Amino acid sequence: MSDPEDPPQQTLTPQERKIASLRKSITSLESQIEQIESEHAEVLARLKDKDAEKTVKGHIRLLHEFNEVRDVGLGLIGMVSENRGTRVQNVMREFGVSPSD
Repeated sequence: MSDPEDPPQQTLTPQERKIASLRKSITSLESQIEQIESEHAEVLARLKDKDAEKTVKGHIRLLHEFNEVRDVGLGLIGMVSENRGTRVQNVMREFGVSPSD
């Protein structure tokens, strides 16, 4: 269905058709911008902490803690392995730990 303000395409010059096409594109893009801005606002509203730097620092702190715990765990597995005189892989398998853990 055509817009009542748009004259029939056959009576338009090529330049006028181009302008009409560009106006439709602009309208479509403005609609997309509104939708994206709305989605952006929804995502921001769901964020626990809107400070990205603080979030990144928190994640880095958690990764450090994880690495420390993992290192202690691997050290203990190594001690058990040495005490039993068996390979670390055997002890890891016994405790349900895979090399990728």
